[in-house]
Amino acid sequence: MKNKEYDVFVIGSGIAGQTVAMNSSKAGLKVAIADIREFGGVCANRGCDPKKVLLGATEVLEAAQNLKGKGIRKELKIDWAELQKYKQNFTKAVPASTEEKLRDAGIKLYHQSPKFLDKDMLFVEGKTIKANKIVVATGLVPRKLAVKGGKHFKTSDDFLNLKKLPKKIVFIGAGYIGMEFAHMAARAGVDVTIIDVEKRPLTAFDPDLVEELTKYSKKIGIDFVFGAQLQSVKKLRKNFKVAYEKDGKSNSLKARMVFNTAGRVPAISELDLEKGSVEFNDNGIAVNSYLQSKTNKNVYACGDVSDNGLPLTPLSGREGYVVSKNIINGNQKKLKTPVIPSVVFTLPNLASVGYSEEEAKKRYKNILIKEGNAKNWFNAKRINAPCYRYKIILNERTEEIVGAHILSPEAGETINIFAMAINQGMTADELQGTVFTYPSWVNDVKSMV
Repeated sequence: MKNKEYDVFVIGSGIAGQTVAMNSSKAGLKVAIADIREFGGVCANRGCDPKKVLLGATEVLEAAQNLKGKGIRKELKIDWAELQKYKQNFTKAVPASTEEKLRDAGIKLYHQSPKFLDKDMLFVEGKTIKANKIVVATGLVPRKLAVKGGKHFKTSDDFLNLKKLPKKIVFIGAGYIGMEFAHMAARAGVDVTIIDVEKRPLTAFDPDLVEELTKYSKKIGIDFVFGAQLQSVKKLRKNFKVAYEKDGKSNSLKARMVFNTAGRVPAISELDLEKGSVEFNDNGIAVNSYLQSKTNKNVYACGDVSDNGLPLTPLSGREGYVVSKNIINGNQKKLKTPVIPSVVFTLPNLASVGYSEEEAKKRYKNILIKEGNAKNWFNAKRINAPCYRYKIILNERTEEIVGAHILSPEAGETINIFAMAINQGMTADELQGTVFTYPSWVNDVKSMV
């Protein structure tokens, strides 16, 4: 039987993969796309979007509790089952609508993860396929923890689809996912513990702001076990026993559910990249500035699976656009990565963009640090927000803003102003000279610099 042939074969149907497939098909190329899971990718189906829907209820609860006795009387509670039904309005239709959009564009769909046979050949759904260009956009998957009883771990997918919350949850890992889910669960009445090998959570963020967030996390009922080495997870009759070592001593605790939130790794283990002569490392597929494989010119990688940049949806879409243009026109377009903001959707949000204080001290001869507690500023006081801190970093010579770090109820939005300012090379005076709406959270940035 003759092998099927395509101009472009895309592996992964998230925003990066969809962008490549749609643009390539519009350019008249014969395109196929494959995914082992439901079409639409992590963010829309089991990541950013459903997470923010669940977060919405806890935002209301937090706001009401902060204003209790200040105009709010009634105690609010989260109905988790009802909230999950509401979430389905945002996720249920995604796979079918994504498939319909791709089919309407003339793209062939495969529902299996391909494996490389050689540099331009794949095996999928029992068929051998030749492709002029192969694009890997498979994203990330939970990092496996090599401990005894690891089969008992649940993942972020499981948490986002829980029909009922258990009485006690243990999260292994205090990164983005662990902290966000812990905040949701604790506010919904769950007894929450986070275990992490590090001395603090969120090691990529400013330590002073993280310390403030950690203190508040404890106040809402989250227990932390830092500097702990996980030993095992054992299934009991109703609970799980989580054993760990801390300060040379063995300890354990029990919980109804244990979640692996120890980070995510590139989803490449099932692709047989070695057979395709595709080089990879711990951060993903090794690519050049055109997002082309360094070892196989027929292969491109974009989105979270490439070893380029942060695993963020807006960047994935941009990478997909760059790859599609290079496939269509030849390698003419390089990826230009702007300064990218990042946010942890705990309550309050913790957000960051640009250099950290430590990085700035290494990069510049002299820096200015503008930091403070803004809890008594109007925007925080009017809603009785428990935390509002900031740290803004300037290049002393030019007074350009080079880093911004914010802990506040609206940090996820406010940080975007600083991202724009840094990308445009704005100085503190230029930002202060900009007129914003008042009284708004964004207007506070002028007081920060």
